[in-house]
Amino acid sequence: MTQRLPPSLTPLDTALAVLLRGVGPVAPVELPLAEAVGCIAAGMPQLAAYPPCDIAVVDGWALRANDLVGASSYSPLPLTGLPVWVDAGDAMPAGCDCVLDAGAVEVSGPLAQVLAEGVPGQGVGRAGGDTADRSPAATAGLPIDATALLLARVADVERLSIRRPRLRIVNVPGATATMQMITDLARAAGLEVTAHEAGSRDATSIAEALDVSVCDLLLTIGGSGAGRADASVTALAQRGAEFAHGLALQPGRTAAAGRLGKVPVLALPGAPAPALAVWLALVLPLIDRMSARQPRRQITLPLARKIASSVGIAEIALLAEEHKTWMPLAVGEWPLHAIAGADAWLLIPASHEGFAADEPVDAYLMRE
Repeated sequence: MTQRLPPSLTPLDTALAVLLRGVGPVAPVELPLAEAVGCIAAGMPQLAAYPPCDIAVVDGWALRANDLVGASSYSPLPLTGLPVWVDAGDAMPAGCDCVLDAGAVEVSGPLAQVLAEGVPGQGVGRAGGDTADRSPAATAGLPIDATALLLARVADVERLSIRRPRLRIVNVPGATATMQMITDLARAAGLEVTAHEAGSRDATSIAEALDVSVCDLLLTIGGSGAGRADASVTALAQRGAEFAHGLALQPGRTAAAGRLGKVPVLALPGAPAPALAVWLALVLPLIDRMSARQPRRQITLPLARKIASSVGIAEIALLAEEHKTWMPLAVGEWPLHAIAGADAWLLIPASHEGFAADEPVDAYLMRE
């Protein structure tokens, strides 16, 4: 039996509400630093002040700036004793507050003279200058990035607490490229991803792969339309899922969204553009809720030209930044070159007819 789209499409807001209903943040887990990158920070360890004391940040002679007033190559200042040489990273000797370059001090046996003045703090890293005492390695609710890893490593922190939703992807044969795109996006978003291939495109084979026992979110890729070989929606029905098939979203009209037991489930189309649109409009808000992520950053710029949209269906526009404006690349239908060239995306609600030229709009970045 061929699956069919219903006569009326489910509003995007309705589908999102069903997916988010009862969903809360997943429990935090601790991961080694290398595995935590990209994941959303949970409770972060408080770091000790770094450096713990004043240190030299350049190689040179450690001295006290007030003792060097008036020193120059024309008026060398003799020292009563040899100064202390420090390498970058060494603790500053007591009473010293600056580091002069090697050529600024002449040493001849037990005698030394200074050829330049110094400034307090010159060549010195102050205690707590890199990280203040009791500061976090990363901000809770934001992705762990290379900077957070640097702070953790400097402070000898080996593991970080993160939230990492578990995603199971079931690929329907024929949608491998789209499955790999979604897998890459999910891993970049910090999810724990397992990908499985259905044995074939028939409903029974797909249904056998719909295991939600060890995941927080289930996605199927491909087979969500009304083609003769499409059976993902039929498979969801066989497993007893409660879902809406046919969304008022363009691209992404043939997707399905609902629940399989308590686990949110989405059937994404096999074509890259509608699958990506569903990822942006429905999957991202869902994983942000599961990760307790802070709101994603939006960039406000005026539109370089008008965007027209049909009332009654939400549409996503792809945008490129040009001369401090958003230039629309594609609306509703996305060629691959538009996806590749897009800097941001804009959701046009179903109640809107679009936006006028020069109107400021808030767009989400494609790559944060």
